Amino acid sequence: MTDTSTPSAEETTATAAESAGTEETKKSESVASDSDLFRQSEIAADYVEGLLDILDYDGDIDELVSGGRPMVEVVGGRLQPLVGQRGATLEALQELTRLAIFRATGSPSRLLLDIGGYRATRRKELTAVARNAVEKVKEHGDAVRLEPMSAFERKCVHDVVNAISGVESESEGVEPNRRIIVRPAD
Repeated sequence: MTDTSTPSAEETTATAAESAGTEETKKSESVASDSDLFRQSEIAADYVEGLLDILDYDGDIDELVSGGRPMVEVVGGRLQPLVGQRGATLEALQELTRLAIFRATGSPSRLLLDIGGYRATRRKELTAVARNAVEKVKEHGDAVRLEPMSAFERKCVHDVVNAISGVESESEGVEPNRRIIVRPAD
C-alpha cells in the first residue's frame, strides 16, 4: 500500500531540519577532507624524503593540496633518473607513494607526485599535441588516434579537447597501450 497523503507541517519541519543537519555535516566533512588531503601530502613527503635519503639525492620537497587532491613536488638538480624515460619511473614512484599513504591511513589516495617540474612541462607539451589533433579533426573530419599515454597524460589531453566545441575524445585500449581518439562531436 502506498501513502499518497501530503506531509504534515511537523513532518515538513523535521525534514527541513534533517536537510540542514546534512548540509552542516557535508561542510564539516569537506573541512575534514581538506585536512585529510594535507595529511596525505605530509605522509607522501616523508616517504619521498626517505627515498631521496636512501638514493643520496638532494631535493626540496613541497607538500600541498590542489584541485582537491594531495600533491608533492620535488625540485632540485640531478633528479632526471627519478623521472625516467617518458615519466615511467615517476609513475612508479607515485604508485609506491600512494601505497605508503594507504598503509598509513587505510584509505586510497589520488596523490599527484611531480619531480623536477616534469608534469608541468609535459602538460604544456600535451596541450600542444591535443590542439594539433583537434585542428586535424576539424580540418579533415577524420578521427585522430594519439600515441599510448599514461593516465595523467590522457587526463591532460581530455581536459584540452573537452574545452573545445565540435570535437570529443575517448580513451581506448588496455594499459600500457591505452590511447586517446579525438573525433568530431556527434
